[in-house]
Amino acid sequence: MRRALIVIDMQRDFCAPGGYADRAGLDIGRLRAPIPAILRLLEGARALGMLVVHTREGHRPDLSDLPESKRLRAENAGAPIGQPGPLGRLLVRGEYGHDLIDELRPLPGEPVIDKPGYSAFAHTDLELLLCNAGVEELVLCGVTTEVCVSSTLRQAVDLGFACTLVGDACGSAYPHLHEAALEMVGVEGGVFGRILDSQTLLAEWETPR
Repeated sequence: MRRALIVIDMQRDFCAPGGYADRAGLDIGRLRAPIPAILRLLEGARALGMLVVHTREGHRPDLSDLPESKRLRAENAGAPIGQPGPLGRLLVRGEYGHDLIDELRPLPGEPVIDKPGYSAFAHTDLELLLCNAGVEELVLCGVTTEVCVSSTLRQAVDLGFACTLVGDACGSAYPHLHEAALEMVGVEGGVFGRILDSQTLLAEWETPR
């Protein structure tokens, strides 16, 4: 099966001081923790010529694609979407904070999917892009494990993709939710796919299939 690596939401708004997550009181150190593992995955995937896709969560500058329920939730968390901050308006496309962190910049030709919601498939052309590339298996990593990563994983499974979630390449501000999200993937014989660590997966990639 042809594989693709999906790197979810490694943006300054989630992983840098002054961004959305920081303003909401989340521990960005925990959100940055998977960067070394993601770098290893990117190096391995690129060496194999694998499709690499990056995603960014954010909204139009006029916030016309921001549901009221999400607006209120962010406001209650202390980080209103669209509010000016040190990195620009929070979670707004085109702002400095919305872009991907310097350590994980895409290479030329690697698609970047801008999404208004949590799943990378919701209101985007990700499924079309993957299907046109003949992809059947996804390797997922990024932040946060229990929200955007899990939302993308679950929708991918429902769309028929085989999925691998790379545990040490995912991050969350809440360790207990990170562990619970990983544990839920493997129930019932792997209802949402399989969990591997980055070193095990890279070793698997080096073994001829």
